[in-house]
Amino acid sequence: MVRKIIHIDQERCNGCGACASACHEGAIALVEGKARLIRDDYCDGMGDCLPECPTGAITFEEREAAAYDAQAVAENRAGKTHPASCPGTVSREIRRAAPASGLPQPPMASALSNWPVQIKLAPVQAPYFEGARLLVAADCTAYAYAGMHREFMQGRVTLVGCPKLDGVDYSEKLTEIIRRNDIQSVTVLRMEVPCCGGLELAAKKALQASGKFIPWQVVTISIDGNILD
Repeated sequence: MVRKIIHIDQERCNGCGACASACHEGAIALVEGKARLIRDDYCDGMGDCLPECPTGAITFEEREAAAYDAQAVAENRAGKTHPASCPGTVSREIRRAAPASGLPQPPMASALSNWPVQIKLAPVQAPYFEGARLLVAADCTAYAYAGMHREFMQGRVTLVGCPKLDGVDYSEKLTEIIRRNDIQSVTVLRMEVPCCGGLELAAKKALQASGKFIPWQVVTISIDGNILD
């Protein structure tokens, strides 16, 4: 039958997961970092997901689709099928209580202030981006450099990724984050290996495409855990 059903533009989707959380029928799931309509018969065509999408990636279309199946939806919601959304991708700001008067800050306290941290999963707009100093870090830097939290993550919003493993160009996502928020500075933390150049290039392209003049720097970590520049 031909009916109204949602359409998700994969190019505009940033993988934030807001639509999946808003869909009461479980019709949307995150697949490889992107929202997808997993079953036509779960979608009732009401569009609760539309206003939740920060990038406008979801629209209505009329096409041949299976009829809405309320029974299948009920079984899904009862846990007889796989859940549609991943609660771990919901964006949140992390606030930590200050130590009690007279007590020192624990030496190994985490400096992470936002979630999610993966560039592919991060929303393009979030409260914690406003006025933020942005750290764009290669995955391996956290393992190679012992002072990662204390020297780089403290006081910054952290986004991480590996252009070689993800096989994507992060520049489009980073452009939107910089363009839509009041980012104060950008620090790129990369490894000395050549493939990490993709992360540095993506950040540079994003800064140029955003049309904003923002202070930025690149810091390179050696494989043996030292700062090279």
